[in-house]
Amino acid sequence: MSKIIIIRGNSGSGKTALSRALRNRIGGNTMLTSQDTVRREILKVPDAKGNASISLLIELIKYGKRNSSIIILEGILRADIYGALFESIVLNYGKSIYAYYYDLSFEETLARHETKTTNADFGEKEMKIWYREKYFVKILNEKVLTKEIYLNEVVELIYKQLN
Repeated sequence: MSKIIIIRGNSGSGKTALSRALRNRIGGNTMLTSQDTVRREILKVPDAKGNASISLLIELIKYGKRNSSIIILEGILRADIYGALFESIVLNYGKSIYAYYYDLSFEETLARHETKTTNADFGEKEMKIWYREKYFVKILNEKVLTKEIYLNEVVELIYKQLN
């Protein structure tokens, strides 16, 4: 039975780093899907209601269920835009959902963004526009990740919860 891990949070919170480290820890037959890759690189669509990435992400999580043991979905994935995706995840995965949300201050996300090699792509002004405080998705029953938990600790915590 396939399991899905959802990692959400504001821009710069560490979602991508966690997703990649987690996939490396889990190993083979793990499908990693990034909202940014689908929306910005594959489809090049704005992050708005009804955008084409929503239906593609739904198809990808269905594909993952049929073909992978573990699916990792990471992204900002705003609750007001991606509701249909979350409903599809609940419908397709039931109790096999492991959802996590990075609950970090704006200052912490900005500090983390500054350490990235891609930090010149956008800055504080854009991040302030995108930032949402405590933007949980209730139907996912997300576990909260804080700045006090280091990357390797989060990877091991999630890995243990899967097994």
